[in-house]
Amino acid sequence: MRILVVAVTVLAFVAAPAQAQMGGRRHGNDGPKTEKKAPEVDEKAYKAALERIPDPKEKYDPWGGARQAEPAKKPK
Repeated sequence: MRILVVAVTVLAFVAAPAQAQMGGRRHGNDGPKTEKKAPEVDEKAYKAALERIPDPKEKYDPWGGARQAEPAKKPK
């Protein structure tokens, strides 16, 4: 009898995480699902938007604040 109780307890501990991962509801055929489609992007509008982006005046350096400034070069 003790073995049966231990086996049921172990099974309950193994099944509980699996139930939690499943979200507590049955996964099956929940009926027809409608997928929302993203609107198609007009190619001309996309290219026109890219052309409106101004060119940077200096090169972007994302690590600029993390590095020390370069010392001035000494002429020889």
